[in-house]
Parts: sequence; structure tokens; C-alpha cells
Amino acid sequence: QVQLVESGGGLVQAGGSLKLSCTASGSISNINVAGWYRRIPGKQREVVAAVGRTGSLYYAESVKGRFTFSRDSAKNTVTLQMNSLKPEDTAVYYCNKGLDGTTWYPWGQGTQVTVSP
Repeated sequence: QVQLVESGGGLVQAGGSLKLSCTASGSISNINVAGWYRRIPGKQREVVAAVGRTGSLYYAESVKGRFTFSRDSAKNTVTLQMNSLKPEDTAVYYCNKGLDGTTWYPWGQGTQVTVSP
């Protein structure tokens, strides 16, 4: 079983920055956390930034140029640097596997990001 713990969210004004972190732990080997996702109120969970099947990094069009994904595979951590935040970025952010088509790890609690106008 894998446990995912996200942190770093908060309340920020539009134009501000936040850095999210995610740590994965568990009893299996080769934990592969490689993506950030978010759930905007009233919508389905969507990809924010994630490693694809070929190893390339995918960013949602709405965050390109503002968000930066990074990963430390040795430590099973991923981060998401979010700059120039907009109110429409308000969501609960989650980490999980990349876009490799395999079964998701159990989702963590996520971390709430709220961007005020």
C-alpha cells in the first residue's frame, strides 16, 4: 500500500505563489509518484502536470509557463511550484502516478489552494 501526503497549500492573492510538496511512502518497492492533479469545485479531477508514458512532461494548457513540476525519485517526492496564481487555480491539489495508464495509488487528502481576486 502507498500513502500520499500533500502539503503546502493555502490562501494567496492573485498573482502570488505557492509551492506544493508530496511525499509517498509505503511497503512496496518502486513507488512512482509522477504527477499533480486538481479538483476544482463542481468539476472532475484534472491533470495539472504529469509525466507521460514516454517520459515526457505534460502540463495542462492553463498552467503552462506558470507552474513547474519537479521530482526526486530517490526520495519519492514531487513538488509543484505555482507562480502567477489565478482565482481559477482554486482547487484541491493531489499527487499520484504519472500518466502511465496503470492503477492509481490510493488518493491522499490533497492540499487546498485558494486564490483570492
